[in-house]
Amino acid sequence: QVQLVESGGGLVQAGGSLRLSCAASGRSFSTNIMGWFRQAPGKKREFVAAIRGSGADTYIVDSVKGRFTISRDNAKNTVFLEMNSLKPEDTAVYYCAKKLPGYNLASATGYDSWGQGTQVTVSS
Repeated sequence: QVQLVESGGGLVQAGGSLRLSCAASGRSFSTNIMGWFRQAPGKKREFVAAIRGSGADTYIVDSVKGRFTISRDNAKNTVFLEMNSLKPEDTAVYYCAKKLPGYNLASATGYDSWGQGTQVTVSS
């Protein structure tokens, strides 16, 4: 079982930047697709980005494309979410998770080993 710990959230003004980190424990990190999701109050958890084990392929939801970048450092068992030009609508708790083989990339039901989340608040 992989354990995930997110960090890097905080309060930032609109237009600002944050870099989220997700540290993973356990073996075989480099073979797993890792994803970032977010959940705003009263809303469903939504897909933000995912990255293949090698880091060669990334997937970004349209609403953050051009502003957010996902990357990983397999030597450090860590996946990152670089967020730029933040908007108030980006305010949410951000979670990282490990994707299960054979499941839809953008569906939260296709992931397990969720972290505890990190709060991102963007003020206008």
